[in-house]
Amino acid sequence: MAERRKRIGLLFGGRSAEHDVSKLSAANVLRALDPERYEVVPIGIDRGGRWLLCGNGAGTGARSLEIPDGAPRVALVPGGGGELVVLDGAAPGAPGRLDAVFPVLHGPNGEDGTVQGLLELAGVAYVGSGVLGSAVGMDKDVAKRLMREQGLPIVPFVALARGGTADYEAVAAALGASDMFVKPANMGSSVGVSRARSAAEFARACAEAFRYDEKVLAERSVVGAREIECSVLEHPTGELAASPLGEIVPAASHGFYSYDAKYLDADGALLRIPADLPGATAARTRELALATFRALGCAGLARVDFFVTPVGGEVYVNEVNTLPGFTAISMYPKLWESAGLSQEALMETLIAHAFARHARRAALAGSREAGV
Repeated sequence: MAERRKRIGLLFGGRSAEHDVSKLSAANVLRALDPERYEVVPIGIDRGGRWLLCGNGAGTGARSLEIPDGAPRVALVPGGGGELVVLDGAAPGAPGRLDAVFPVLHGPNGEDGTVQGLLELAGVAYVGSGVLGSAVGMDKDVAKRLMREQGLPIVPFVALARGGTADYEAVAAALGASDMFVKPANMGSSVGVSRARSAAEFARACAEAFRYDEKVLAERSVVGAREIECSVLEHPTGELAASPLGEIVPAASHGFYSYDAKYLDADGALLRIPADLPGATAARTRELALATFRALGCAGLARVDFFVTPVGGEVYVNEVNTLPGFTAISMYPKLWESAGLSQEALMETLIAHAFARHARRAALAGSREAGV
């Protein structure tokens, strides 16, 4: 007798500025999930935060998953073990229970522990980091403080709160450099990031970053730095693996790896896989990726981004993405493909990890599922 297909809720969209990127990622994940093993239930979160039961859009060939007009609202039942209920609208054959959830969400209200907390309360297995790892990875200020505590190499930074003093000269003195990048503390895909080399540019950069967050970071620019990325994957056993390294070379017209260079300009950046680095530097970078993953309490998957200086080959951890992009051009799956792991096999590992972690937690003393 054939094994029943696992019912996987595919969460996409969301309320953050990365809503459209999430729709692109979700379409790619849908294509990579084996239909003979998984029944995929797409659930789109609109910009207002409503959870809506969606079809497969234009099918697995769609470039982007869309939320159709009139889609019925749904919700997960707290303590329901993945029970999904339809709140309104007609939804014939709507699934009553999800075996696991794959949150393909980027940015606040999706990648920051909020949705992960909801999934924990619902009692359902899910892909990716838990509440703490997600929250820490999203907040660049907190993440960098933890990395610094663990002795991991980071670029000097200053955190600025809305309403506080944001004086360019004082920040430049603290960073030891007049050339800096200003970015929201809780955002991804280079949204709201600007370079500042003068007081006027700094004021504009802060204004732009504060559009997206109550806290922003000013970081020393590493002049001429190479942007290197490493994908980390946790197997169901808990064993961690680091992928080969990739390098992002932004087009001169963009200056750095901006949102436009990532998603809007087909010629915005060149991806080099594997990155051309000396063996010792590559090995150190991959070791730092694993150490960063552990230090921030990540789980399942993460992409760790680095700066490597052109002179001396110094390596700095830049940031961690606990739900990295899965678009057709995203580094996370491409790096694993370069190691011989197909996207289909990658999905299998991620979902298997979700089930294994859920089972381990259910067996802990004090767990309702453990009968305590």
